[in-house]
Amino acid sequence: MTFFGNKSLSLAPTLLLAAGLLVLPSCNKKEIAALQQQNADLTRSRDDLSKSRSQLQAEKDALLQSSTRTQASLNADLMNKSNQVSQLNNALGTTEQDLAGKNARVAELQRVLDEKEAATNALRKKVADALLGFNANDLQVNIKNGKVYVSLSEQLLFKSGSTKVDPKGQDALVKLANALASNKDVNILVEGHTDNVPIKGGLNNGAKDNWDLSVLRATEITRLLTAAGIDPTQITPSGRGQYQPLVANDTPQDKALNRRTDIILTPKLDELFSILNAN
Repeated sequence: MTFFGNKSLSLAPTLLLAAGLLVLPSCNKKEIAALQQQNADLTRSRDDLSKSRSQLQAEKDALLQSSTRTQASLNADLMNKSNQVSQLNNALGTTEQDLAGKNARVAELQRVLDEKEAATNALRKKVADALLGFNANDLQVNIKNGKVYVSLSEQLLFKSGSTKVDPKGQDALVKLANALASNKDVNILVEGHTDNVPIKGGLNNGAKDNWDLSVLRATEITRLLTAAGIDPTQITPSGRGQYQPLVANDTPQDKALNRRTDIILTPKLDELFSILNAN
């Protein structure tokens, strides 16, 4: 039989759970699964406490029926059991409160994640509708890791080695900007990508290597998007060079697939972060 001192039931697992919640990284379905596991642990703890309380109550009842022990000893044992039952009742009440709080937290996080997913799907549809008519080999709109990826081929945007966007590419970027201009709750990352063919002798635009070329292209696209109405505070240009290929650079066709620009749209997660950081 296990006896408990003052504050008989250690709340260390609960405190660790609360501390864990305060340092959650970017929220996704893994955080929800972790919280649900913690809720399951709390439920098991509650059930264990209930079993212990029932056992102690049974022992208390048995002592009342005992005729072999002195009244003084019986009274002492009864008092001890009563205290333990009271302590377990207090601990069980605390556990129930913690469990209710965690359930509410999980429900709130799930609500925000569902809203984010719905917003991401709506954003993808809006962008795809705005870009209808472009060749699917040159322009694709997909969702990956909770973000909308608008992938544009080099053929649509640039001549070989150039950082000046062709008119057809400018048309696509203006249509994309028109679809996004009224949406202030989206962060935009422009990523330039190249194949692994080295630049020889530098280019007229000053690019010394593929990294330079990818950055200059991303910056030029960013200028066109902001000129078409995108808030400059929402958008960031970046260059990945040859270091994030879609496929191996082992055929001319695959090299062409890797020469692309990805415009990555991420719904802002301010509400989700505020929930995760709440005490």
